[in-house]
Amino acid sequence: MSTPIAETPKIETLVDPSKWVEGRVIANRHWTEQLYSLQVEAPINSFEAGQFGRLGLVIDNELVARSYSFVNMPQETRLEFYSIRVPDGPLSNRLAQLEPNDTVWVFRKAAGFLTLSQVQTANNLWMLSTGTAIGPFLSILKTQEPWQRFSRIILVHSVRTAEELVYQDLIQNLRDQHPQQFTMIPLVSREDYKGAIRGRITAAIADGRMAERTGLTIEAKSSQVMICGNPDMVRDATALLKERGLKENRRRDPGQISVERYW
Repeated sequence: MSTPIAETPKIETLVDPSKWVEGRVIANRHWTEQLYSLQVEAPINSFEAGQFGRLGLVIDNELVARSYSFVNMPQETRLEFYSIRVPDGPLSNRLAQLEPNDTVWVFRKAAGFLTLSQVQTANNLWMLSTGTAIGPFLSILKTQEPWQRFSRIILVHSVRTAEELVYQDLIQNLRDQHPQQFTMIPLVSREDYKGAIRGRITAAIADGRMAERTGLTIEAKSSQVMICGNPDMVRDATALLKERGLKENRRRDPGQISVERYW
C-alpha cells in the first residue's frame, strides 16, 4: 500500500488573519552585502514613532517571524524596516532576497516603549544607537514632536566600518532643516573615517570626546537619553550614565534613560 502524500497546509491555517496582514514589497535597498532596507505596503494599525513591528514569512510550512523597528514615521504609507543578514538566520536572509511585488506578512499591531510619549521634556535629547538600531530614532526624527520639545538633539550612531553609516541623505536633510538644533555624531570602531570618532560610544562619553564634539555634557538636569542597540552597549552606557546621576525611566518614576535592547 502506498503512503498518502501529506497535503501542504493552507496559508489560512498557518497565519492568523486577526493578527497578521499580507504586505506587498515596494522596494528592497541593499546598502552593503549584509545591510538592507525593506519597504512594504500593508494596512496595519496606527503606531507611535520609535515602536517596532513584526515581519513574517511562511518557511517549511511554518510562519517564521521577527521584530523590526519602523524607520518610517506613522504618517508615511510605506512601511520601512532596516535590517541585517544574520548568519544562518532563517528569516533575515530570505527577507533580504525579497523583490518588488513579493509578499510578506506584517503584524497588525506595533509594540515597544522607545517613544517620546514615554520621555520627559528636557533641554537636550540624546539618541545613542548601534548598527541597525538607528532605525527607530530616524522614525522619531521624521516627526515634528522632537523639534518642538527639545532645544538640542544629538543622534549618535556607532558602527564597525564606515560603509555601515547609512541613511546619509536623510540625516543631511535633518541637518539642513534644523541646523541649530541637530547634531549627528558617527562613531566607527574598526577604522579611521573623516568626521567620525574612532571607537565606541561608552569610551567617547567617558573620555570626553563626545562632550568635545557636541559642546554638551550628559547631565540629569538637562538631558534625556534614549539608547537602542546591542545589549552590551545598552548595559554599559546605562551603567556609565547612572554613575553620572541619571536614572532609568519608569512609568511611575520618570528618569532620564530610556532603553531598547536589539536582540
